[in-house]
Amino acid sequence: MTSTYGRHRMAEATLEERVATLEQLVAQLMHTSERTARKKDWRRTIGMFDGDPIMQEIIEEGRRLREEDRRQGRA
Repeated sequence: MTSTYGRHRMAEATLEERVATLEQLVAQLMHTSERTARKKDWRRTIGMFDGDPIMQEIIEEGRRLREEDRRQGRA
């Protein structure tokens, strides 16, 4: 093998050998991603946007809209 991931060897292999090699690589990648995948947990998002100026703008605009709705509801 002269280059990364066996590219040189893949070029000389038959189609069946290339497909078999790719299937093995995909199986390895899927197995690795299953082991390293993090479980979904809403707590991971806490603090995600701290200090983000765009998120601050979104929050302020939401507050402004809610206040406006409250005022219209009282009238």
